[in-house]
Amino acid sequence: MLSLQEISDRIEIEDLMVRYSHAVDTQQWDLLDDVFTADAHIDYSAMGGASGGLSEIKKFLATVMPNFPAFQHLISNSSITIDGDSATGRTMCHNPMLLGGAEGQQNLMLCGLWYLDTFTRVDGAWRIARRVEEKSYMFLAATPGSQ
Repeated sequence: MLSLQEISDRIEIEDLMVRYSHAVDTQQWDLLDDVFTADAHIDYSAMGGASGGLSEIKKFLATVMPNFPAFQHLISNSSITIDGDSATGRTMCHNPMLLGGAEGQQNLMLCGLWYLDTFTRVDGAWRIARRVEEKSYMFLAATPGSQ
C-alpha cells in the first residue's frame, strides 16, 4: 500500500513530465529550467538528437523544433520507483511530428520511445537530473494528398 507521501511524490513527478511535454510542445524553452536540475544530463541521441547539459539541449531544441510545422509529446505508462528524495522512471512517449517539404508536401514522422529518467527533490520540488531516450521505433509516412 502506498503512503500519502508516495502518492504525492508520484503525482508531482507525473506533473513534472507533463510540464516537460508542454514546454517542448509550446516551444517555451525557459520553462525547462523548472523541469531539470541545473546540472542535468539529457541524452536524445537514440532518436538522432543531441546529448549534453540543459543549456546545450535548450539551444538544440530551439534550433531544431521550429523546423517541424506540428508535433506532440504524448506520455503514458510511467513506471516510477521512489527512494526518499530520489526516484527513477521509465515513461512511454509517442511523438508524431509533421515534416514540411517542397511544394507544400508534408510527411508524418511517428516516433515511439521511452524516457529513462532519474529524478531528485531539490528544495522540496522534483526535478529531472538525468534523461536518456530509449528508441522503440521511428516511421515516416506520406500524409494524404502528398506525392
